[in-house]
Amino acid sequence: MKAAVYERYGPAEVVEIRDIPRPEPAEDEVLVRVAATSVTTADWRLRASVFPGGLWLVGRLMTGLFSPRKRVLGGEFAGTVATFGKEVTDFDVGAPVFGFAGAGAHAEYLTMNAKGAITRMPNGLEPAEAAALPFGALAALVFLRDIAQAKAGQSILILGASGNVGVYAVQIAKAMGTSVTAVASQGNHALLKELGADHVIDCQTHDPFSGDVHYDFIMDPAGFSTFKAARKALTENGVYVPLNFGIGDVVRALVSRWTGGQSMRIGVNGDTREDLDRICEMVSQGQLRPVVDRTLPLDAIRDAYAHVEGRHRRGSVVFTVEGPGAAISKAAG
Repeated sequence: MKAAVYERYGPAEVVEIRDIPRPEPAEDEVLVRVAATSVTTADWRLRASVFPGGLWLVGRLMTGLFSPRKRVLGGEFAGTVATFGKEVTDFDVGAPVFGFAGAGAHAEYLTMNAKGAITRMPNGLEPAEAAALPFGALAALVFLRDIAQAKAGQSILILGASGNVGVYAVQIAKAMGTSVTAVASQGNHALLKELGADHVIDCQTHDPFSGDVHYDFIMDPAGFSTFKAARKALTENGVYVPLNFGIGDVVRALVSRWTGGQSMRIGVNGDTREDLDRICEMVSQGQLRPVVDRTLPLDAIRDAYAHVEGRHRRGSVVFTVEGPGAAISKAAG
């Protein structure tokens, strides 16, 4: 099968399209024929070995100290079930599915634990649309609901709101009943208003932390700010929620909890079928829609990486994987 493979850490040029053996599912796994996947910030950081805040050694110990343990990256995917192990009872061959694999989706086939973050594709979505959802939407859901613990009637400022997590944070925060202020460049303001933002701030001309407005929560999906800077725009008991953090932030988060008042909350979202099903519910209810910046063919994966690393995308950078005759129609009910 064709796959995007990297044997060493480095720039996008280390990724090559090669033929490698097709994986075979274990007894509790599903084999998915991938129709669409994406390049996320996580893929970029893993490929380049760029880990934030003093976590380089920890990251390398997890991914491979001298070379990558997993040669095929890719978390988000949409496709069809090709086959499955004998213990699997939740899926049928040919069923349209999508989910988050963590790695392995930059290929024509991948294996997934059948109890993992994989579920039926939402009705009415094309594979490229479905593949744009899991990474950003799951992160936004868990950080807003579980880590920030946002509630209806509260206010939230979302930095980098046009990015892969930000576009879903805006929609999910709005569905939760919060007042949403989105920060992005002027060219993305119309999109963010369509997604539900009550207010937008131009990041190129205005400091979002200046002025008299204070927020119950400030969410930073992309590492654009610090707790020290954000405190100026938080309410007395406001919460700062960064998705990217380093060792120093762990200490600051603990201290802020002990001292009371304004606090920093950090965490790592898990990826579960239950949360993926919640994303599907929100799509079906019209509360959430995928945002695709561009769709590219698999052999343009280096271009996809370059665009993601430029940090100016609107939503997800998706690319198609299927070969001739393998296209998947919209998910049936």
